[in-house]
Amino acid sequence: MRDGVINKVAEFIELLIATRNAGKVRELRKLLEDLPLRLRDLSEWPEIAEVEEAGATFEKNAALKARGYADQTGLLALADDSGLEVAALGNAPGVLSARYAGPLASDAERITRLLVELEATGNVERRARFVCVIALARPGIEQVEIFAGTCEGHISSEPRGYGGFGYDPVFVPDGYTQTFGELSPEIKRQVSHRAHALAKARGFLSEQLPDMA
Repeated sequence: MRDGVINKVAEFIELLIATRNAGKVRELRKLLEDLPLRLRDLSEWPEIAEVEEAGATFEKNAALKARGYADQTGLLALADDSGLEVAALGNAPGVLSARYAGPLASDAERITRLLVELEATGNVERRARFVCVIALARPGIEQVEIFAGTCEGHISSEPRGYGGFGYDPVFVPDGYTQTFGELSPEIKRQVSHRAHALAKARGFLSEQLPDMA
């Protein structure tokens, strides 16, 4: 494949959702379903070399993953790096959100550590925000497009709800009394950090897809 040339199947362009996180894949597929894209994900490449999230920022990690997986697969690649920033914890866990309680910890274990550490601060506002940075990369092309979104809110005193993934059961977005774990997928697709970032990426893709074919 020539550098920068995008795979096209019939009238659809192939886009790699560069994650193995099933929750992210479901969410991104829903948010992108009406674009002329054939969506694929890393589950189709079980032996692909994992791109290390070695960056100190969400932007750097998203760009590293998008470029790395685009070059390995020859596909237009969309990667995100996202996490939770809690004000009373100095914006931790931040880029370490997925590894906050260790690399093999479950969502429940990460949530437990977060609640214990937040409780120890004595902070009553419990302000927090979700951050998402989405990167789009073409194979063989150095330039990476970056799109960011945030969702402001606070941390509940205990997990509530079984929807979503990650820290969703303890994050209450501003304007709501329910956690992301309790809110419907439809509402979450409107207000989440990932929805805000992806709306910007969708706008870019809608304009650029004809030129990428």
